[in-house]
Amino acid sequence: MDEHIAEAIGRPDLIRVDDGLICLRFETMKVVSALAAVRHLLDTGAVRPGATLLDSSSGIYAYALALACHRYGMGCHIVGSTTVDHTLRTQLAVLGARLEQMPPSDDLKLDQKRRVARVHEILREHPDHFWMRQYHDDIHYLGYRAVADRLYAEAGADGGLTLVGGVGSGASTGALARYLRRRTPDVRLVGVQPFGSVTFGSEHVADPEIIIAGIGSSIPFANVSHAAYDAVHWLSFDTALAGSVDLLRRHAVFAGLSTGAGYATARWERAQAPGRTTVFIAADTGHRYVDTVFARHTEAAPLDTLAPRTVTSLDELALPWARMEWAGAAAPAAAMAGTEGGRGPLQRT
Repeated sequence: MDEHIAEAIGRPDLIRVDDGLICLRFETMKVVSALAAVRHLLDTGAVRPGATLLDSSSGIYAYALALACHRYGMGCHIVGSTTVDHTLRTQLAVLGARLEQMPPSDDLKLDQKRRVARVHEILREHPDHFWMRQYHDDIHYLGYRAVADRLYAEAGADGGLTLVGGVGSGASTGALARYLRRRTPDVRLVGVQPFGSVTFGSEHVADPEIIIAGIGSSIPFANVSHAAYDAVHWLSFDTALAGSVDLLRRHAVFAGLSTGAGYATARWERAQAPGRTTVFIAADTGHRYVDTVFARHTEAAPLDTLAPRTVTSLDELALPWARMEWAGAAAPAAAMAGTEGGRGPLQRT
């Protein structure tokens, strides 16, 4: 029996949606990393019981950290993106978390920089607060070990395993691939990115709709281990929308926009290597996207008509969907991390 709701929320479902295609479905994925990170900090004495934990978030991590702080009796201070909605604001307030939300902005790059600047101001005002650094501190890998163990045990990946997921902070896909590769070397890691993200060099390509929040970034992230990725897909908002709608219509899985991008990518990757088991990550449910995605379901292109354009250089990236063999290459120059106080990719495990 679970001792706290966060433990139940953090436990994913494994759903075989098609032959050789598995959905690793979370209600809120980052609860896994937040719970393990806070537990580790307490166990090692890095933070004292009851201390206030601080971070910046576009939404999912804010909820995850608030739950972890509630579980362990810690204070929680979030500098939230302009995209944090009314439902999440209300949940954070009731959970006892303090939220400072950035003013409205259509520029997510500006929004992200404002949040980081405000975090530094808060630390100067409250030096006793602990900055969680979800984008830069390797403790956020720790919670995915148990998920990887379960995935290895249940996926039935005798012919090889391909893991597909949004890159985001780098923790989920990077950690799962790391722990799975300790079990078997035949694991391919495919990252999913929006256009406009600096992480894998698409910042020069603008999406006329929106950047898919949570799977890309306008600033360098130290937790992204670029050399771990075998291939990268960049998808437009419209392509991800088609994936989300198809996933709900075809398989009844109600998940967010990043999941739609991952599902579209996973279907394509599985078709190229049908003997392998392909797993895609569903990081959250679709509730935040009812108006922006699912209410527009009549606009969704049939997913079977969409396919990526293969490129060999970042200069060739173009909407609506591009794919490149990354083959363990280093990070693009603009994505080199270390400017936000990070300690680099996982060292602790």
